[in-house]
Amino acid sequence: MTDLTATWAAWLTPSAGLPTVQWSLLLALAAAAGHLVHRYMALPKIVGYSAIGAMAGLAGFSGVAWPLQGPVLFFVELCVSIVLFETGGRIALRWFRHNPMVLLQSVLEAALTYAAVYAALRWFEVRPSVADALALVAMASSPAVLSRVVADVRAAGPVTERALVLTTLGAFYAIALVAARVGMLQREDTHWLQLLQPVGVVLGVSVLAGAGIAVVLRLALRFMNPASENTSILLLATIAAGTALASPLGGSAPLSALLAGLLLKQFHPRPWSWPRQFGTAASLLVMLGFVVVALVAAQQPWDPMLSTTVLALLGARGVAKVGGVLLGNPGSGTSWRQALLTGVALSPMASLGLLLVSQLSAAAIFTGPQIAAIGLPAILVLEGVGAIFATYVLHRARESSEGTVTGGIHA
Repeated sequence: MTDLTATWAAWLTPSAGLPTVQWSLLLALAAAAGHLVHRYMALPKIVGYSAIGAMAGLAGFSGVAWPLQGPVLFFVELCVSIVLFETGGRIALRWFRHNPMVLLQSVLEAALTYAAVYAALRWFEVRPSVADALALVAMASSPAVLSRVVADVRAAGPVTERALVLTTLGAFYAIALVAARVGMLQREDTHWLQLLQPVGVVLGVSVLAGAGIAVVLRLALRFMNPASENTSILLLATIAAGTALASPLGGSAPLSALLAGLLLKQFHPRPWSWPRQFGTAASLLVMLGFVVVALVAAQQPWDPMLSTTVLALLGARGVAKVGGVLLGNPGSGTSWRQALLTGVALSPMASLGLLLVSQLSAAAIFTGPQIAAIGLPAILVLEGVGAIFATYVLHRARESSEGTVTGGIHA
């Protein structure tokens, strides 16, 4: 890849530059691969995106520094923010008043995941600070993967909605706790009471930023048509501005977007019908996130000695996700079969996990490489395999379109 870069760099005009050409071709290949695997292999499009990103990373694709920084970090944050805004906007808070067991179910699932992953990593003699960081990351599933799979197979039903809600709540917990852990990594005393201050700062700034985004969009909806193309542009630009401002002010950009979606749903409870233009722009950013995840994970040096540790993390996380959902199922309004399928649907990890691992790696001077060495391979596996599991679950739950799953009509 280095030789190829040197050969062709002289042919490119300064207005474009080699990185622009590389990323354009990479995204084009990813889009084609996603279409092909979905249409001819009945696999999620994400599998094609991930495969192209992994091959590019193994080939030495340049332009992505680790930990994430600069434009790549911004685009990954924007990708996660858009997805969390959309998933947050699907949740009506009044639903929790009628079914509070869903909140308990989410807490049990997240807590059991943390405990199981931490115990498994400690069993393999991973140092406590690294096990703690990876257990926090493992709490989060991927709203991006699940949302993309739901859109591809056009799924709707209790398993779909419950999985999206639990994924969104799990993302909330993981983002807040990882932000707190980042503030504690360089301190000797890690008493749990000292987590309150960084959690309070992150939550406070994120709530203010999210409220600002929600108010701006609510005011716009008073005189703009929700189905208008201009409304979509305003929405996307507002989320991008919030993403750029939230982190430097001490908050979390994805958390701000999630809270903005929740608040806007309360202000504007009618079903949202954003036009196709916004969906295409959001899909491009989400696809970029999937490609970056695979690319970054494939570029990192893999230690074969850690393969059993990675498998232990994957196994403990998968069992804990299913077990936590089943444990909190009584009184939650779903059958045991639906709860089992919902737990399996929480398997995927992708751009949110990558963002959290990047934050922890940047903050931890000495343990950052080990966090990345275990976390990134796990995320790469769960990006593709988790998408396949989620697709299979929605099909088994009979909540997906038969034509989409088998023939790729919506490819």
